[in-house]
Amino acid sequence: MEPMVLPGGIQFYSYRDTRFKQGALSIQFLCPMQKRESAYNALLPAVLLRGTEKHPDLRSITLRLDDLYGAAVSASVRRVGDYQTTGFYCNFMEDKFALDGDEILAPMLDFVFELLLDPVLEDGGFSGDFVESEKKNLISTIEAEFNDKRVYAGSQLLKNMCKEDAFGLPRLGETKDVEAITARALYEHYRTVLEMYPVQVFYVGSAEPEGVARLLEKQFGRIQRAPVSLPPQTALRCGKESHETEELDIAQAKLCMGFVTPITNRTEDFAAMQVLNAVFGSGMTSKLFMNVRERLSLCYSVGSMYYGSKGLVTVSAGVEESDEETARREILAQLEACKNGDITEEELAAAKEGVLSALRTVHDSPGAIEGYYATAALSGLTRGPEAHARAIRAVTVTDVTKVANTLSYHSSFLLKGAGQ
Repeated sequence: MEPMVLPGGIQFYSYRDTRFKQGALSIQFLCPMQKRESAYNALLPAVLLRGTEKHPDLRSITLRLDDLYGAAVSASVRRVGDYQTTGFYCNFMEDKFALDGDEILAPMLDFVFELLLDPVLEDGGFSGDFVESEKKNLISTIEAEFNDKRVYAGSQLLKNMCKEDAFGLPRLGETKDVEAITARALYEHYRTVLEMYPVQVFYVGSAEPEGVARLLEKQFGRIQRAPVSLPPQTALRCGKESHETEELDIAQAKLCMGFVTPITNRTEDFAAMQVLNAVFGSGMTSKLFMNVRERLSLCYSVGSMYYGSKGLVTVSAGVEESDEETARREILAQLEACKNGDITEEELAAAKEGVLSALRTVHDSPGAIEGYYATAALSGLTRGPEAHARAIRAVTVTDVTKVANTLSYHSSFLLKGAGQ
């Protein structure tokens, strides 16, 4: 991934690859993760995609994309560590596969910037109908996460555990924050995003990077920018320990446990920490799956996740409420086994293969390439997938034991049935 800095402080990353019939491009504005702004950032690209001055409705937008050989533009909202992004993701046919004399990339960029810079406006703000409609859609998405009780329990754990850190804020904001947004306030926020927040553009395709850069310079030249600098990513700022229980009308309890470590994807032991997570709880060969689920039958599902941008590991388990305490003790016992070096060479090999398998898929599609490198740039990871794979292969049981001993149990959240 080749980086360039364009006028106006635009960070442009290109990955030249001639294997695919389609290219990919993303434009993401980097925003500090903040409670009030998270809902605005989640809503903004959806409203921009509703219409422009030249193409004022979804039908005309669809017809224009059809003219561009079925190109697609979608909203992109990411949360990585201390940052939230808002913007667009696009995929489109490569120019060399178009009919003679047709171009796709340049007119595609023209249309993307039309969506970004020429929205439908009324009374000093966005279209009220567009905003109200997309607010309903966003609220439905937020409520759908509540309806998935595993996701809800995990989000509650992060919310309680990260009270001193923006990482505990929901990626899409909260319903009450969305409801309070007005068309004029969203437009004012949009102007701030355009003019002040850093921008990263990622391109994957066969075009020369210099040619794409010239097209982007022309488009971004339409904006008077005075970008601010965001502080670098930070490790988790932990609040007080939190062990909460909530009751809802559910049949299966959800137990979530949170652990903290100083190791992030910006530290030397990142690869070992990824392997530890795979040994401990990520995948069907992990200690949690093989022991807590299979051998002891203490849960219906169990797994761990490592948030490398912050230094945070969570465990999620679906359990019978009567087995919750036993499952909790056994989860901690499996972590203790990792700390004591009770890891076989077979467990280590299976864990490393799981991580390596994910890395091998990075170059399978333009979207996968964009997703890996965009997330890496946001989180501060500088090691590419090949170099990272070499680091994974070099991890030993001693390395895994060392990083396991940096993990400490911090908080938990139990969601159980009402009256149990």
